[in-house]
Amino acid sequence: MLGELLLRFVLGGAIVCAFAALAEIFRPKTFAGLFGSAPSVALATLVLAFHRHGPSYAAAEARSMLVGSVGLLAYSIGCVAVAKRARVPVWLGAGAAWALWLAVAFGLFALAGMSGAR
Repeated sequence: MLGELLLRFVLGGAIVCAFAALAEIFRPKTFAGLFGSAPSVALATLVLAFHRHGPSYAAAEARSMLVGSVGLLAYSIGCVAVAKRARVPVWLGAGAAWALWLAVAFGLFALAGMSGAR
């Protein structure tokens, strides 16, 4: 258990550093956050899943990450749409965007039949 945590820490840190170096190449610098954490954590998770459970488990994890990212895209579009409306309270807009994210992610998850993938 402790060895796996240490491996996650080292692997995650190394991948974060690689993505941070990649982010230095792109303009504007606001893209640095995109390359800073999420991809590196996802890659570290997939490497560890592959190492510990094999390729089919890692493939299921990767598919789940892709479905979640489509949900995040829907959430982001929803946030932009709600932010343009001055009369919508922030808590209501945020809640609606979260509901959209969950609906899209779970809908795609069910549509793809991934519930039995593990």
